[in-house]
Amino acid sequence: MRHLLQRHPFPMRTRFAHSLVLTYALPPELLAPLVPPGLDLDTYTAPDGTAHGFVAAALVDTRGLRPAGLPARFGGDFVLTGYRVFTRFPTPGGRTMRGLRILRSDTDHRLMVTGGNLFSRYNYRLARIGTRVVGDTLEFKVLSCDGRADLEVRADLASGPAPLPAGSPFADARAARRFAGPLPYTFEYEPQTRSMIVVKAARTRWEPVPVTVEVPRLTFFDHGPFAGSTPQLANAFHVADVDYGWEAGSRRALTGAAR
Repeated sequence: MRHLLQRHPFPMRTRFAHSLVLTYALPPELLAPLVPPGLDLDTYTAPDGTAHGFVAAALVDTRGLRPAGLPARFGGDFVLTGYRVFTRFPTPGGRTMRGLRILRSDTDHRLMVTGGNLFSRYNYRLARIGTRVVGDTLEFKVLSCDGRADLEVRADLASGPAPLPAGSPFADARAARRFAGPLPYTFEYEPQTRSMIVVKAARTRWEPVPVTVEVPRLTFFDHGPFAGSTPQLANAFHVADVDYGWEAGSRRALTGAAR
């Protein structure tokens, strides 16, 4: 059955030439319906007492993406973009895993669409994606197949460490760093078995730097449950030239207990 294949059966490895993650603050009541059973929305209370939930827009230029154990020359180079909601997964004994729940994923390569959707629930779609570095500026431009995930962003790499964006709900850079994706875990709800598939990241030398960004176009929040909302850019973090990967998925009960 297909859902058995979609449990991330293989550990994967890659190198991030660039990873840029924009985190947007939204009302918790707007995001709560997007969180499946077993997960809790991860929130932050600003100094003024207002609670916020968060959605990350991630753009990643990967090199040599491949199953762990294979040399990098056998991997593929893909640009991946995705939207994830910050969540928590309580487990027995009082431990809580912090991670992301997938809302949408896009990529520039058909092979990644086919393989990604065969072995995960990331819901990859084919898009036209361009990325380049001009001087100290990192640029991404995404033209999605349905127009619902178009994105243009320019990041000033020379600005880091940059101050928080104007209007950010975070009290300081330390609070913002806790909501700088990707997080240690990714969660996918498996309705066929009422289980949670947990995928743990494998990363080294992970030191994201806050940067100043310009976002002239972002259509994801214009549609579906976000239509009419006013997302606030809360932070933007960049990393470059780092090894990254993830372990094979593990299945847990909705209580957090291992299965």
